[in-house]
Amino acid sequence: MKVTIKEVAELAGVSFKTVSRVVNEEDGVKTELRERVQQAIKKLNYQPNITARRLRGKSATIGFIYNNPNSNYVITMLHGILATCRENRYELVVHPCDSKSSADETYDEIVALTQRSSVAGLVLTPPISENFEIISKLEKAGIKFTRIVSSSEPPKDVERTIYIDDRRAAYQITEHLINQKHRAISFFNGDPEHHSSEERLDGYKAAMRDNNIPIESNLIVSGEYTFESGMQRGKTTLDSDSRPTAIFACNDEIAAGTLFAARMLGINVPEQLSIVGFEDSPFSRQSWPSLTTAKQPNDEIAGHATQLLIDLLSSSSKPGDAEKAHNHGYLPEMIVRESSLPPR
Repeated sequence: MKVTIKEVAELAGVSFKTVSRVVNEEDGVKTELRERVQQAIKKLNYQPNITARRLRGKSATIGFIYNNPNSNYVITMLHGILATCRENRYELVVHPCDSKSSADETYDEIVALTQRSSVAGLVLTPPISENFEIISKLEKAGIKFTRIVSSSEPPKDVERTIYIDDRRAAYQITEHLINQKHRAISFFNGDPEHHSSEERLDGYKAAMRDNNIPIESNLIVSGEYTFESGMQRGKTTLDSDSRPTAIFACNDEIAAGTLFAARMLGINVPEQLSIVGFEDSPFSRQSWPSLTTAKQPNDEIAGHATQLLIDLLSSSSKPGDAEKAHNHGYLPEMIVRESSLPPR
């Protein structure tokens, strides 16, 4: 059960108003009383209602929690969150989590952040936002959050979610290659803890099946969402006797790494090999040739998630309003550029 300000007052042996003054850092409280209240707060692990403080003129803070090796993804998300925070006069705390930490360790880390930085709510991004164990614990602890996940349909477990239909977008990209008469299409996957890797792989498989194209086991190559991983897999896959005519990389960094590997091996793109990516990051536009990809508006997505959180915080004082927060979906848009052509 959440500790109330009344319980703090009883333990400290002071009035409700005295505790309120200490919490809000107001003058007029004797040092002895202030210390007693602070000790009671620490002993009971009391967390003040940040939203109520904001309504009384105090600033509020939102936390952006991420665990992603893709720097462009993080920066673009940050732009969207910051813009929405500025519009609503919220401060922002940015907190990266360790990818090697367990769910319990990550949860403890997030709770410590909310207490240390007086965070009113959190914007959670993959893969933390897709870890049901962490999400369940945060809900039980009464910590408010919105999350961004990869899903082909609205999540049923938690409301206040922005979901991205990676599966359908991946289907469309694969079908684009199939319509160009490619049949040997390899898929370079992303990090397994990110649900987007599974969703995009499912979209690829569905398009291949629907077009009666067999999926050979060697066509699907596991790895990470990094340039280096794309380059390493590109070298191995393209330096074989049965190399594919097209490669669908799970994000643009992987695609750029694969493109670099093809150039090292003297393979011309797109004349001898088509390469497509996902997300429409700067890699896709700055590569030569420019990459066919799926545009994922991460700044808009992050801004939407932040506004959803702020609306939740603003309505939390009204009974039932917080439960009305709904989910919203995004479908990445395919952008055809120079890196994909029909095979010779």
